[in-house]
Amino acid sequence: MKLLIVDDDGLIRDSLKILFEAKENWAARTAENGADALEKCREEQPEIILMDIRMPVCDGVEATRLIKAEFPEVKIIMLTTFTDDGYISSAMNAGAEGYLLKSTPADGIIERIRAVEKGAMVFDKGVKLNVGRGVPDAPNETAPHFPALTERENEILSLVATGLSNNEIAAKLFLSQGTVRNAVSAILEKLELRDRTQLAVYYWKNI
Repeated sequence: MKLLIVDDDGLIRDSLKILFEAKENWAARTAENGADALEKCREEQPEIILMDIRMPVCDGVEATRLIKAEFPEVKIIMLTTFTDDGYISSAMNAGAEGYLLKSTPADGIIERIRAVEKGAMVFDKGVKLNVGRGVPDAPNETAPHFPALTERENEILSLVATGLSNNEIAAKLFLSQGTVRNAVSAILEKLELRDRTQLAVYYWKNI
């Protein structure tokens, strides 16, 4: 996986780079602000960006907006110390796929990067307490169902939202891959969405 780590703190940039390259063998590049990040994307497009919020020259929210406009397929996770509602909503409106705190353990950051790669949206547990509608880290039994979908379709949608493939969902629910594939197609049609990524985004925004 190709990552870009954007932070004005050199120690944080270098520490994360060493961590990802040593533990996951991911190719990690670094940038010191949003403007630098945009240039790095133009040089070699990353798959996922870890983006700080408050940086000189160009902050993380504006950088997210600019990068998403030019490279909409790049996925961006905010990694910051701020839990203000204003920062969170601004980052999400700019197109970020996640919002994590720098206090998140290293394994938790890696786990959430993998989830975003598969199409999920991720939020730190410390963040959801400050978001009016609240966004849990994973589907659970208390998550409300979507009335337009059947019980089984709701179950499959929740698993799609965590990034599971059709094969993995089939194994988990003891269904055939064809059954899962048909169910995903039916869910897309009922919710008037285009693909699995939109399904994941729709799920996390509406639970």
